[in-house]
Amino acid sequence: QVQLVQSGGGLVPAGGSLRLSCTASRQPPNNYAMGWFRQGPGKEREFVAAISWSGSSQNYADSVKGRFIISRDNDKSTVYLQMDSLKPEDTAVYYCAVDLTNNIWSVHWKYAYWGQGTQVTVSS
Repeated sequence: QVQLVQSGGGLVPAGGSLRLSCTASRQPPNNYAMGWFRQGPGKEREFVAAISWSGSSQNYADSVKGRFIISRDNDKSTVYLQMDSLKPEDTAVYYCAVDLTNNIWSVHWKYAYWGQGTQVTVSS
Protein backbone atom coordinates (compact mmCIF):
# COMPACT_ATOMS: atom_id res chain seq x y z
CA GLN A 1 0.00 0.00 0.00
CA VAL A 2 1.44 3.34 -1.07
CA GLN A 3 1.34 5.99 1.63
CA LEU A 4 1.70 9.69 0.83
CA VAL A 5 2.57 12.19 3.52
CA GLN A 6 2.10 15.88 2.78
CA SER A 7 3.70 18.92 4.36
CA GLY A 8 3.68 22.64 3.80
CA GLY A 9 0.68 24.85 3.38
CA GLY A 10 -0.64 27.50 5.71
CA LEU A 11 -1.84 31.08 5.61
CA VAL A 12 -0.25 33.58 3.22
CA PRO A 13 -1.24 37.03 1.92
CA ALA A 14 -2.17 37.50 -1.70
CA GLY A 15 0.92 37.68 -3.85
CA GLY A 16 2.86 35.46 -1.51
CA SER A 17 4.43 32.04 -2.02
CA LEU A 18 4.21 28.60 -0.50
CA ARG A 19 5.77 25.23 -1.24
CA LEU A 20 3.98 21.96 -0.71
CA SER A 21 5.75 18.62 -0.39
CA CYS A 22 4.49 15.08 -0.69
CA THR A 23 6.60 12.05 0.18
CA ALA A 24 5.82 8.45 -0.62
CA SER A 25 6.73 6.47 2.46
CA ARG A 26 6.05 3.21 0.67
CA GLN A 27 6.85 3.43 -2.98
CA PRO A 28 4.94 1.75 -5.78
CA PRO A 29 6.79 -1.12 -7.49
CA ASN A 30 7.06 0.71 -10.80
CA ASN A 31 7.65 4.18 -12.18
CA TYR A 32 4.74 6.43 -11.34
CA ALA A 33 3.43 9.88 -12.11
CA MET A 34 2.34 12.27 -9.38
CA GLY A 35 -0.25 14.97 -9.36
CA TRP A 36 -1.65 17.76 -7.26
CA PHE A 37 -5.34 18.51 -6.91
CA ARG A 38 -7.25 20.96 -4.77
CA GLN A 39 -10.73 21.32 -3.34
CA GLY A 40 -12.07 24.67 -2.31
CA PRO A 41 -15.04 25.24 0.00
CA GLY A 42 -18.19 23.98 -1.65
CA LYS A 43 -16.31 23.02 -4.80
CA GLU A 44 -15.40 19.79 -6.52
CA ARG A 45 -11.84 18.50 -6.52
CA GLU A 46 -9.93 20.08 -9.38
CA PHE A 47 -6.67 19.37 -11.12
CA VAL A 48 -3.67 21.58 -10.45
CA ALA A 49 -0.56 19.94 -11.90
CA ALA A 50 1.01 16.58 -12.69
CA ILE A 51 4.49 15.29 -13.47
CA SER A 52 5.81 12.08 -14.98
CA TRP A 53 8.37 9.84 -13.35
CA SER A 54 11.29 11.38 -15.22
CA GLY A 55 9.96 14.90 -14.83
CA SER A 56 10.14 15.49 -18.57
CA SER A 57 6.36 15.63 -18.95
CA GLN A 58 4.28 18.08 -16.97
CA ASN A 59 0.70 19.23 -17.10
CA TYR A 60 -0.84 22.32 -15.51
CA ALA A 61 -4.31 23.69 -15.09
CA ASP A 62 -4.76 26.94 -16.97
CA SER A 63 -5.56 28.72 -13.71
CA VAL A 64 -2.07 28.08 -12.31
CA LYS A 65 0.14 28.21 -15.41
CA GLY A 66 2.98 30.65 -14.96
CA ARG A 67 2.48 30.77 -11.18
CA PHE A 68 2.90 27.19 -9.97
CA ILE A 69 5.73 24.77 -10.66
CA ILE A 70 5.64 21.04 -10.02
CA SER A 71 8.88 19.12 -9.54
CA ARG A 72 10.07 15.87 -8.02
CA ASP A 73 13.09 14.27 -6.44
CA ASN A 74 12.89 10.52 -6.96
CA ASP A 75 15.82 9.87 -4.63
CA LYS A 76 13.67 11.36 -1.87
CA SER A 77 10.41 9.94 -3.25
CA THR A 78 9.04 13.45 -3.03
CA VAL A 79 7.03 15.74 -5.28
CA TYR A 80 6.86 19.48 -4.74
CA LEU A 81 4.45 22.22 -5.70
CA GLN A 82 5.97 25.68 -5.67
CA MET A 83 3.16 28.22 -5.61
CA ASP A 84 3.95 31.85 -6.36
CA SER A 85 1.77 34.93 -6.89
CA LEU A 86 -0.93 33.30 -4.85
CA LYS A 87 -4.49 34.57 -5.13
CA PRO A 88 -7.43 34.28 -2.74
CA GLU A 89 -9.09 31.91 -5.23
CA ASP A 90 -6.18 29.50 -4.69
CA THR A 91 -7.54 28.87 -1.20
CA ALA A 92 -8.28 25.17 -0.90
CA VAL A 93 -7.22 21.88 0.58
CA TYR A 94 -4.44 20.55 -1.63
CA TYR A 95 -3.95 16.83 -2.24
CA CYS A 96 -1.11 14.92 -3.85
CA ALA A 97 -1.78 11.70 -5.70
CA VAL A 98 -0.02 8.84 -7.44
CA ASP A 99 -0.82 7.37 -10.85
CA LEU A 100 0.66 3.91 -11.32
CA THR A 101 0.56 4.08 -15.13
CA ASN A 102 2.95 7.05 -15.25
CA ASN A 103 0.45 9.24 -17.07
CA ILE A 104 -0.03 12.91 -16.21
CA TRP A 105 -3.81 12.73 -16.01
CA SER A 106 -5.87 15.79 -15.16
CA VAL A 107 -8.79 13.80 -13.78
CA HIS A 108 -8.78 12.65 -10.20
CA TRP A 109 -10.33 9.21 -10.76
CA LYS A 110 -7.22 8.09 -12.61
CA TYR A 111 -5.09 8.37 -9.49
CA ALA A 112 -4.80 5.39 -7.19
CA TYR A 113 -3.37 6.80 -3.99
CA TRP A 114 -3.86 10.09 -2.18
CA GLY A 115 -2.22 12.17 0.49
CA GLN A 116 -4.06 13.40 3.55
CA GLY A 117 -4.53 16.94 2.25
CA THR A 118 -3.11 20.22 3.45
CA GLN A 119 -4.86 23.56 3.83
CA VAL A 120 -3.70 26.57 1.85
CA THR A 121 -5.36 29.87 2.70
CA VAL A 122 -4.62 33.05 0.78
CA SER A 123 -5.85 36.24 2.38
CA SER A 124 -6.88 39.25 0.33
